[in-house]
Amino acid sequence: MKKIVIINGHPNRESFNFGLAKAYKEGAMATGAEIKELIIADLKFNPNLEFGYQKRTELEPDLLAAWETIQWAEHLVWVHPVWWGGLPAIMKGFIDRLFLPGFAFQYREKSLFWDKLLKGKSARIITTLDQPGWIYRLLFGRPSVNQLKKSTLQYCGVNPVNVTYVGIVRTSNAKKRDNWLKKAKRLGERQK
Repeated sequence: MKKIVIINGHPNRESFNFGLAKAYKEGAMATGAEIKELIIADLKFNPNLEFGYQKRTELEPDLLAAWETIQWAEHLVWVHPVWWGGLPAIMKGFIDRLFLPGFAFQYREKSLFWDKLLKGKSARIITTLDQPGWIYRLLFGRPSVNQLKKSTLQYCGVNPVNVTYVGIVRTSNAKKRDNWLKKAKRLGERQK
C-alpha cells in the first residue's frame, strides 16, 4: 500500500485544481493507497524566507506538520496552476520555508556538491495552463516545471518526477474538463 501526499498549491478552493486533486485521490484510494493532503493555502505560516539561509527562522506548527507528512509519504503529488510562467506565490513560499538545508538537502562542507535527503520518493506534478502544454514547453521553456521538478524535487533526491499538463483551462468546456478529471483519476489508480 503506497503512502501518497497530495499537495495542492492553488489558493482558491473553487478552482479546477481542487477537482483534479480530488479525482487523483479517488483513483488512488480505490487501489488501497494511504492518502494525506496538504492544502498550502490552509496552512498558517509566513511564506517569506526572511533571512535566506543565513539565519534559521523557526518553523510554524503547520509547517512542521507538513514536513512530517512529506517525510511519511513515498509519492508526492503536486497540483498547481501556472501563473506568469511560475508557481503561485503561496506555493513558492511553502517550498522556500520548508525545503531547507538539513531537511530536504544538505550542503557538503567545502564542496560544490550536496546530499539529497529525499531519496526514495517519487512525484507527479499536475499543472494547469491557459495555453497548450506544447506552447508552454517550446516557447517558454516550462519554467514552473523546471523550478519544481529539477531545481527542487530532483535536487533533493525525488525521482522519478513525472508531469501532466492540463490546458487550455480558461477556454475549456465541460466535456474537456471531465476528460481531464478522468485522466487525473487514472493517474491516481496507477499511483504515478
